[in-house]
Amino acid sequence: MEELNNRSVLTGREREIFTLLIADHTTKEIAAKLGISEKTVRNHISNTIQKLGVSGRAQAMIELLRLGELSLN
Repeated sequence: MEELNNRSVLTGREREIFTLLIADHTTKEIAAKLGISEKTVRNHISNTIQKLGVSGRAQAMIELLRLGELSLN
């Protein structure tokens, strides 16, 4: 992964979504909570997976925790 110069990998919306995913919310719950469609939630997740170069949500969450982008608090 390229050097990020202390910038976040995630957009604000992606951070909101992955924070809720780590808190064990479903795509449907996240969409309702954020007032967006389930497809939009899935698009944000997919974009993040591509950015990180991983193969799924679980790996994305692990990588974001490893990078310090998210925490389990």
